[in-house]
Amino acid sequence: MARILAIDFGEKRLGVAISGPLNITAQGLETVKREDGLKAIKSLISQYDISKIVIGLPLNMNGTKGARAEATEEFVESLKKDIAIDMELVDERLTSAQGERMLLEADVSRRKRKASIDKIAAQLILQAYLDSR
Repeated sequence: MARILAIDFGEKRLGVAISGPLNITAQGLETVKREDGLKAIKSLISQYDISKIVIGLPLNMNGTKGARAEATEEFVESLKKDIAIDMELVDERLTSAQGERMLLEADVSRRKRKASIDKIAAQLILQAYLDSR
C-alpha cells in the first residue's frame, strides 16, 4: 500500500513524517533545510512509494489565515509545479506547542528539542490526519 508523507513547513526547516505501510500510524522521519526541501521530498516520494502529501496549515486560533498560512500555501503551489501527487492542507494549530510539550516531558535538551520539533510536529499532523479518515 502506498504511504502518506506529511510536512510541517517552518521558517527555516521542513519537518517530515511518513505513515506506516498500512496508513494507520505516523512516524517522524527527518528535518530538512527549506532550501533542500524539494530535492528531499522528491527523494522520499520515490523511496517510500508516496501517494499523497499532507501539509500542515498554521491557521490562527480564530481560524483565519495569517502570514505563515499564506507562506505555506505558496510553498504548496510551488510543490505542485514540480510534483504530480495529491496534496492536502490540514489544520495544524498547536502541533508545534504539543510537540514541544512532549519533548519537555521526555526531558530532551533544548538543543535536541530544536532539532526535533519540526519532525515531531509533522508526525502529529499526520497522525491526526490518519485518525480522522
